[in-house]
Amino acid sequence: MKLIQTIHSYDVFMFNWFMNRKHFELCVRVSRWVSRTGDGFLYPVVAVCLYYVDAPLGRLFFVCALCAFLVERPLYFVLKNGFKRGRPEQALPDFHSFIIPSDRFSFPSGHTSAAFLMASLLGYFFPPLILPLYTWASAVGLSRIFLGVHFPTDVLVGSTMGTTIALISLRMFAA
Repeated sequence: MKLIQTIHSYDVFMFNWFMNRKHFELCVRVSRWVSRTGDGFLYPVVAVCLYYVDAPLGRLFFVCALCAFLVERPLYFVLKNGFKRGRPEQALPDFHSFIIPSDRFSFPSGHTSAAFLMASLLGYFFPPLILPLYTWASAVGLSRIFLGVHFPTDVLVGSTMGTTIALISLRMFAA
């Protein structure tokens, strides 16, 4: 129990650090747009575009992505509803997030998990894009903190989960 309290204390400290940045208002405005890119609507668009640009590659990407998301989404749901960790707005007095989250709990970050899953898969198929893809996925995770809907460890676990599941899917289907 002491470990969980220590982690929570660290999370609150880091969360407050993010909230007290000099250019915070600009970060919130940019974060709204960056966070929307991780809402999931772009993922099927990317898969369809890949299919039409290069059918064999597109099919392999589709299989890897579909299998990865068939693991990631249920795992995310089970973890989120199992841990039932309150979002910063619930956990911190006098704090209000900048957006209304899609669900009640914060751990892990689903936006971050999905973004890192996609960045990992696309980076495998298009290695020259790996740096911009991971930069985008990291920005999605940071945006969730700046919008006040996640603590840093929610994002850290989400990024680890998405990357790991993508790598397992690639190992199973593309190796």
